[in-house]
Amino acid sequence: MVEDDIEQLRQDISVALETDDSVEISKILSGASVAETALLLDSLPPQQRDAIWPLIEPADMGEVLLETQDGVSDAKLMQLEPEQVAAIVENMPDVDDQADIILALPTDKLVKTLQTLNEQTREMLESVLSYSEDTAGGLMNIDHVTVRADVSLDVVLRYLRIRGELPDLTDQLFVTDRHNHYLGALYLGDLLTNDPEVEVSRIMRADIDAMHVHMSEAEVAREFEVDDLISAPVVDEEHKLIGRITVDDVVDVIRDEGDHSIMGKAGLSEEEDMFSPVLVTSRRRGIWLGINLLTAFLAAWVIGIFEDILDQVVALAILITIVPSMGGIAGSQTLTIAIRGLALGQLGTSNYRSLIKKEISVGLFNGLIWALVVATLSIIWFGNFSIGLVIAFALIVNLVAGALAGAVIPVILRQLGIDPAIAGGVVLTTVTDVVGIIAFLGLATLVLG
Repeated sequence: MVEDDIEQLRQDISVALETDDSVEISKILSGASVAETALLLDSLPPQQRDAIWPLIEPADMGEVLLETQDGVSDAKLMQLEPEQVAAIVENMPDVDDQADIILALPTDKLVKTLQTLNEQTREMLESVLSYSEDTAGGLMNIDHVTVRADVSLDVVLRYLRIRGELPDLTDQLFVTDRHNHYLGALYLGDLLTNDPEVEVSRIMRADIDAMHVHMSEAEVAREFEVDDLISAPVVDEEHKLIGRITVDDVVDVIRDEGDHSIMGKAGLSEEEDMFSPVLVTSRRRGIWLGINLLTAFLAAWVIGIFEDILDQVVALAILITIVPSMGGIAGSQTLTIAIRGLALGQLGTSNYRSLIKKEISVGLFNGLIWALVVATLSIIWFGNFSIGLVIAFALIVNLVAGALAGAVIPVILRQLGIDPAIAGGVVLTTVTDVVGIIAFLGLATLVLG
């Protein structure tokens, strides 16, 4: 999807909305893909979303909701009656996608929607809804093809011809015994390129591990990434095959993790709607602004402790922002690395100390280099060797402290049940501000006081 194309689509829709031309709007939407329609909804104000929503093809509504931001889809689902949601769900081919829509509903509407669904859809959904949405069970689709190990490839081929079609993204058939225990996988490439008289057991891949139904979605995503999977079987506690996960669902997980990381740096949720109501947005952001204000007052209070020395030396007041700023940048770099490592499972108890040692070393190395630069400039600027010495030492201390804090804070926050992607930056800023000011003005008091 080219950025210019979506901008042109927005402009065309805006013109059609201004003239209230529903025929033209329908024509534009019919020529747009599901992804383009979803992006269009994300980028329009609520009133315009409501105007074009009824003109979207009913068969596409569910897929469009899945592609939109959570804040947009949640708002739209709140507007719809249970009967309307049920109609959307029944038009969706994949049970895992149906479950995603159902789970986005508040409890009362969820129950009413389930009661409205036809019996077949409801029974398939119940098989998936019994698992947490952030596990393999929540990601899986129950639509898959199984074969027996003791039949020939010719039998399998005839069975597929009778079946007539395969589920989307099918690259392998799953081999099970008569009790539905998972035994291995038969890749379509192997099926088509081997002698039809060969038994499945001779060419199936018994080394293709299945995903346990309670495996976390992050672990599933790592397995797909490491093994370059297109699909994977899912088994229960008895190792019985109950479904499969496909790469399109894993891409959604990775995208959500990326959104979470990016938005978290600003203290926002990935569910944030660009055009959500002013009061809602203000409340969400105001919480973190209030926390930041408290930390700012803490830093100001620390500065106030050294009021006398600041009154005596104007140069200190001019240079005071440098040390906290440099420490903050160094700390945020380490913080980003640590949060990413935790999210991807690359950071744990076995290598945590190694990361801390490495980041402290980096902080010390950069601290020595930039301390020399800043000290030299300060001495030239103010003609005072002592001030250059003070800021150099403070800079080294704060860069090391920032690196240490950046590595430690995410782990501590996670242990406390707090999301480090959202709260880490606020805590880190407080640490680097306070340590930087104390190091700079404290040493200044000793040397210049």
